[in-house]
Amino acid sequence: MIQQTIPSPIAFVPASGKPGQLFVLLHGKSANPEQLEPLTQAIKLSFPQALIVLPYGSFAEGEGAYSWLEQAGLDEDNYIERVRGALPALIAYIQKVQAKYDLTGEHTAMAGFDQGATIALEATLEQPNLAGRVLAFSGNYSKLPGSAPVATTLHLLHGADDPLIPVNDIRSLHGHLADLQGDATLDIASRVGHEMHEALVRQAINRLQTCIPLRSWQAALSGLKQEEKAAPDVDPHLDFLRNAKPGPTVH
Repeated sequence: MIQQTIPSPIAFVPASGKPGQLFVLLHGKSANPEQLEPLTQAIKLSFPQALIVLPYGSFAEGEGAYSWLEQAGLDEDNYIERVRGALPALIAYIQKVQAKYDLTGEHTAMAGFDQGATIALEATLEQPNLAGRVLAFSGNYSKLPGSAPVATTLHLLHGADDPLIPVNDIRSLHGHLADLQGDATLDIASRVGHEMHEALVRQAINRLQTCIPLRSWQAALSGLKQEEKAAPDVDPHLDFLRNAKPGPTVH
């Protein structure tokens, strides 16, 4: 059997100026970056200063198909181990890109579909400052996490009719993350299966543009409390900030 070379990541850079954000998009099992074309185009349109990179999975399967985990012999006993084994190289690559363009985890969002979603979720748990956002399309952790990522907002996007990962599993995950004081949103598209559906892509962009991370609320409220201690006579116009709480989509 001839060992196939994994292609270099596809990269899209801003038309002019320095990148202001980094998006790392991870395709699903037995696929390639073309699978994420709708999401790629949506990000280009909504974030014109973003650098977008789309790596190929580490294992070639022939005819342009790649996976993040070696599929031969994959079973329940070695699944978690293989997921963990896929993380170091990807994390190192993302950190290299961040350093090259002087970007931090707060400037970085990861998105993945299917197996790529699992890798994105697990990577930010393994490396807490890797990305400020994760968009997980039709994917789940390899196992329920014992803690939630402290520096990452998770956006779970799922089809109600997904035959591979039941939507109730994702509802349970969302509830579990809430119990762990994690910052996560959940969007379910009716009459949608295991696919990168346009409705979910639109909602992902909406989440990126409108959802304020819980850590930002906490930092703002903490700052206001410190100001109140130093100067009790706070401008009453700031009351809405002092008493503000995250909306229903921030948990």
